Amino acid sequence: MQLVSIRLITDHMTDLVGFYERATGCDAAWATPDFAEIATPAGTLAIGSSRTVALFAEGSARPADNHTAIIEFIVDDVDALYAGLRTWVDHVVSEPTTLPWGNRSLLVRDPDGNLVNFFTPATPAARERFGIARAV
Repeated sequence: MQLVSIRLITDHMTDLVGFYERATGCDAAWATPDFAEIATPAGTLAIGSSRTVALFAEGSARPADNHTAIIEFIVDDVDALYAGLRTWVDHVVSEPTTLPWGNRSLLVRDPDGNLVNFFTPATPAARERFGIARAV
């Protein structure tokens, strides 16, 4: 078994895809106006229009209703990323902070309110967990 992607359902395709393209620096691949994917070396973030939900099971997912998951991206320098993001991200939850497990973490909300964590392993133990030999 292999995890292929995490999919977000939205009523605002252009806004949500645009947010993740800008935040990650990756271009989305649009299959249809109702479905796009942002592929990274570690995995894919899929974004589907709420119109696609009925193809699976009517009412099985609701847009902008996530209160349990955090979408996480490892980045080279979270402080540098924050310097750019803070000029256009509408909702910063937490500025870069070093957490007890050694990651320096920035929390924001995407246009649909999903929680997004951008982080950089900051301690030797955290860098080792992610296979990073030295401080970036």
